[in-house]
Amino acid sequence: MRFPAATAVAAILTCLALPSAGQELPVFKVGVLNDQSGLYSDIAGLGSVEAARMAVEDFKPEEKGFRVEIIAADHQNKTDIGSNVTRQWFDREKVDVVADVPTSSIALAVAEIAKNMDKVFLVASAGTSDLTGKSCTPNTVHWTYDTWSLANGTAKAVIGTGGDTWYFLTADYAFGHSLERDATGIIDANGGKVLGGVRTPFQTNDFSSFLLQAQGSGAKIVALASSGGDTITTVKQASEFGITSGGQKLAGLLVFLTDVHSIGLETAQGLLLTEAFYWDLNDGTRAWTKRFVQRNGGKYPTMNQAGTYASILHWMKAVAAMPDKDAARSGKAVVERMKTMPAEDPLFGKSTIRADGRTLHDMYLFEVKKPSESKGPYDYYKLVNTIPGDEAFRPLASSECPLIKATAAK
Repeated sequence: MRFPAATAVAAILTCLALPSAGQELPVFKVGVLNDQSGLYSDIAGLGSVEAARMAVEDFKPEEKGFRVEIIAADHQNKTDIGSNVTRQWFDREKVDVVADVPTSSIALAVAEIAKNMDKVFLVASAGTSDLTGKSCTPNTVHWTYDTWSLANGTAKAVIGTGGDTWYFLTADYAFGHSLERDATGIIDANGGKVLGGVRTPFQTNDFSSFLLQAQGSGAKIVALASSGGDTITTVKQASEFGITSGGQKLAGLLVFLTDVHSIGLETAQGLLLTEAFYWDLNDGTRAWTKRFVQRNGGKYPTMNQAGTYASILHWMKAVAAMPDKDAARSGKAVVERMKTMPAEDPLFGKSTIRADGRTLHDMYLFEVKKPSESKGPYDYYKLVNTIPGDEAFRPLASSECPLIKATAAK
């Protein structure tokens, strides 16, 4: 099939150091696959491509005996396009790694292709916890967040403030279903009750009928199991319909910094949300963000873009640690090496990767500031709680990952 022009967007990094005379360094290719023109273009998109470039430039792989090229494509949030691009990359373009990939249904398909072709899949933007659960593979690393960690952070906190009855507005695709499922488990375990819910179409512009059903439910909390543009539209229309002024509260189970920027502090203020990264956490995040903003048209980074940077950085460290670079062509082998090496970077701090492919790092519960509290551009969050990595994600003991079951059976 012919891919649209955006799928051909490629960014090839020029290495500054030349190999010694007569010696060619092995070249590894990373394909950043995401939405560059639609609903998720702000939370990943070309910003993730820029983050990938920064990772390679910062690591300088040519000084460690190999080179890395970054290419990119737009999957348009369509599983068939995402799958076809992935196969073409692996078959024809000799790509070694696929990275980022928002939209859980596409990520699940890419994970299966990467496993079958023994390539690496670094997930920064897809959310479904099934990627390290029933659909885990030895070739996948899930870096940034997942639906279990989002629910664990936000739902538990909201119930703790008295929000014990819930109604779901759930995006009708794999991510939304997974987020509602995981949030419901957390709500039930903490004494809350789900009164009902409705499935909302992908990329709809009118949430009025769904909001009216939520309003009529009498639930204290209207949970938004959606992301990106769908979340932005829902929050704005909920304000117009008087949902919050009528006493109900919104719980955004996946809200990004760019979403708050689009919504505006006047409407978003007071919203509780869980993130894996925020630009203003410490000196390291601020210094990296300053560089990123200069390269990304003034736009501040999301946790997905930070996750793309960190996951590619750690993959390169694993490749560098393998003396036989031909062995590093095996996705399973290099992911196994990634799991044996503790990760550390300026954006997520110290991390580890579990046997199921889940990266463990701190998660953060934030509250959106009032307009009067914000001191400058993108100064939107105040930290409520830090959730340690070993508490933030689903316990391994309850995992459905076949890798864990196979290990336990030995």
